[in-house]
Amino acid sequence: MPASDLTAERLRDRDLLASAVRDAGQLALRWFGGPLKSWTKGAGDSPVTEADIASNDLLRERLVLPGEGWLSEESENDPARLAARRVWVVDPIDGTRAYIAGRQDWSISVALVEDGRPVAAAVYAPVTEEMFVAVTGAGATRNGDPIRASAGSALEGARVAGPKRLLDRIAATGPAIVAMPRVHSLALRLVRVAHSELDAAVAGGTGHDWDLAAADLLVHEAGGKMTALNGEALIYNRPQPVHGILVAAGRDRHPALIDLVRAGASEPA
Repeated sequence: MPASDLTAERLRDRDLLASAVRDAGQLALRWFGGPLKSWTKGAGDSPVTEADIASNDLLRERLVLPGEGWLSEESENDPARLAARRVWVVDPIDGTRAYIAGRQDWSISVALVEDGRPVAAAVYAPVTEEMFVAVTGAGATRNGDPIRASAGSALEGARVAGPKRLLDRIAATGPAIVAMPRVHSLALRLVRVAHSELDAAVAGGTGHDWDLAAADLLVHEAGGKMTALNGEALIYNRPQPVHGILVAAGRDRHPALIDLVRAGASEPA
């Protein structure tokens, strides 16, 4: 496909995605702060609400075309996705506990993945009215304005968000980072790196494709890096969509942060 045609296709993907994600967020706001049916799913205590399901259904109806796959936190896993080249990776409400509690730090997170990597992404925080969008090769935006990850390589004074226990341990092994308040939506935590509200963010090792894929593209298109501790890019739409400890930061700061997180993660608990 010629580059101009590929660009046009990516922009169509972006516009379709942003529109659907915004509408899903506005739908979720109808229940926010009011009476809400919720329950737990699976063998654990992970909550799900009627708003999660409504958002999930809207996104699936609006986004999926014949031949495309679907991987969502709130849908039964369909192995047919593994044979699809284009797969929608969706968290209809990322940070459901925050949503139930009436906090503002929840989001709608959706990415279009091709051949294992995200090519279009949107993360929408409805309460703060922030829409983050990216497509490959076209940069990342917040409410239409270009965003960039923070520059510099220094870790001293770097603003870092992540699991408190891990941040405490890495702070004890190296430069004095500034541990920032927890962002309950993992997607939103990572995206805060893309627009320099955070210098870095860490995911503690239980993230799934739907938490990560959209933020991954946004961070990279904003001039940052988000990788596993071995420095390699994440591959999405595998049989087991779970990932280990991850680090996101500006490109110059990322290598030193990986070393710091590795040292902290290896310390005895």
